[in-house]
Amino acid sequence: MTKPISSTNKPMPLPLALTLGEPAGIGLDITLTTWQRRTELGIPPFYLLADPRHLKSRAARMSLDVPIAPVEPAQAGAAFANALPVVDIGVTATADPGRPDASSAPAAIAAIRRAVADVFGGMASAVVTNPVAKNVLYRSGFAEPGHTEYLAKLAAEMTGATAMPVMMLWSPELAVVPVTIHLPLSEVPKRLTADLVVDTGRIVARDLNRRFGIAHPRLAVAGLNPHAGEEGALGEEDRAIVAPAIARLAAEGIDARGPLPADTMFHEAARKSYDAALCMYHDQALIPIKTLAFNHAVNVTLGLPFVRTSPDHGTAFDIAGSGRADPSSLIAALKLAARLIEK
Repeated sequence: MTKPISSTNKPMPLPLALTLGEPAGIGLDITLTTWQRRTELGIPPFYLLADPRHLKSRAARMSLDVPIAPVEPAQAGAAFANALPVVDIGVTATADPGRPDASSAPAAIAAIRRAVADVFGGMASAVVTNPVAKNVLYRSGFAEPGHTEYLAKLAAEMTGATAMPVMMLWSPELAVVPVTIHLPLSEVPKRLTADLVVDTGRIVARDLNRRFGIAHPRLAVAGLNPHAGEEGALGEEDRAIVAPAIARLAAEGIDARGPLPADTMFHEAARKSYDAALCMYHDQALIPIKTLAFNHAVNVTLGLPFVRTSPDHGTAFDIAGSGRADPSSLIAALKLAARLIEK
């Protein structure tokens, strides 16, 4: 029996909203080179939130022949095949490559706000963010610790409901979640609580199911101390905080096990036994994934009422504008965002 021909009037999927990130960083570089490879790599349609004049200047500096189409989001999908669609953020960016200036923070923040508003307004399917420079934002009076917390604040402003954002670094080889994030190591034991581990584990399990389509997510939970505390000989936190949290997650039907010694969790055979590793602090999570997948890992924010992904690297001021920046992580972030919105 012949299958019916699909209607040519089928609506196009909404494009992804991509922020410019730090205007002096490599965000514009990798956006330009990613668009150039759109057909070769099957890049999902996106539009860039930026200052079109600033983007044109960067393309010229890099000797890239990329047509740029200033559009509104509704025209971005149709324009994507032939030009890089750019939605003007209404902020003039003037920063040269590698040299943030007074326009950097206002431009970066305006792009993030517009991206979130576009998703809630039904004009974009997800938010993908290019890297920002936190120190540049802080000097401008930016009050949030980073992208993740600011996105949660914007979501609360637009929905009236608070959300607990959870940072997951994902790659085909490994997915990791730091329970505490940007804290000095000396502060981690003071801030780590069973409630925090439980709340994080719940969100990870829920979003691995809802967003990633994993029917029964398996969580491996690292201990805080060497050898997961060695039954208290190397610290009480794993017995007093981490183990009770895992028991609570298991009681709720979540497949969580541990606390496990972090030094034996990340070899190939161990990684096959879980879907995500919950780690107690920043470097415990990020060192293994950046060792395994430095060029293609993706930062995914769980716990938000929309999909958000980002390249897992920084602004790379030292190579901005040089044409040497690798777009692999941005490509992976765009593809993963498109995959997650299909669930």
